[in-house]
Amino acid sequence: MAQSAIEWTEQTWNPTTGCTKISQGCKFCYAEVMAKRLQSMGIDKYKDGFKVRLHRDVLDAPRKWKPSIIFVNSMSDLFHEDIPLEYIQDVFEIMNECTKHKFQILTKRSDLLAKYSDFLKWTDNIWMGVSVENQQVVHRIDDLRKCGAAIKFLSIEPLIERLPNLNLNKINWVIVGGESGWKARPMKKSWVIDIRNQCQAANIPFFFKQWGGVNKKATGRMIDGKTYDEMPVETVLFA
Repeated sequence: MAQSAIEWTEQTWNPTTGCTKISQGCKFCYAEVMAKRLQSMGIDKYKDGFKVRLHRDVLDAPRKWKPSIIFVNSMSDLFHEDIPLEYIQDVFEIMNECTKHKFQILTKRSDLLAKYSDFLKWTDNIWMGVSVENQQVVHRIDDLRKCGAAIKFLSIEPLIERLPNLNLNKINWVIVGGESGWKARPMKKSWVIDIRNQCQAANIPFFFKQWGGVNKKATGRMIDGKTYDEMPVETVLFA
C-alpha cells in the first residue's frame, strides 16, 4: 500500500503501469516522469519505463488493507487500449469484493469506458471519473454519464483554458487543479471561480486541489482565503 500525496485520495494501487499521450492534459505527465525516475533507480516494476504493463501480483493487495480511499492506477489509465477487457474485469472483481474501500478510477479514454461499461460490475464503492482539461475533451463527460458508476466525477486537472457552461447533469463531484512543474501552463483565477460557481449552482461538491506553478507549495490551494475539500459522500480523508 502506498500512501498518496494527492489531496483528494488516501492510497494508490497500480495493477497496471504505463500509458501513452492522447490529449493536451498529457503534455507534462507527472506519471511518465516518475516512472522514468523509478526505472533509473532499478525498481523492477518500472524496468520497462512508461510502457503499459499489467501487474497481476498486486491484484489481491486491497484485500489486506484497512478501509481506505484508493486511487486506482495513479501511474496508468485502466481503460488504455492496450489493457484487455478481461484484465479490467479482474481489477473490478477485486473492487467488487472489497466493499470496505472506496475506489477512485480516472480515465482520459472515455470512449472505451462507455464501450466496456455494460461488461463491468459497478458496486457503489467504485467512483468513476474522466479528465477534462480543455474544451476539446468536454465530450468525455457525455461518455462518463453512460457508465454504471454510482459516483461520477470530473478531474479538471490541469485546467488549461476556460470551461464555461459545463453540462454537470448526473455528475457527483468536481476536482479542479492547476498544472505544476517548471513547464507548467498558467491557470487563471477566473477560470477556477467560474467552475466553482457552476458547481455551487448545481449543488455539486467542489474540490480545489492546487494553483500549481513552478512551486505548488508556495501557491497553495486556497481560493480567497478558503480551502474547498468537498467530497461526493460523507468522507473523512486520512481518518
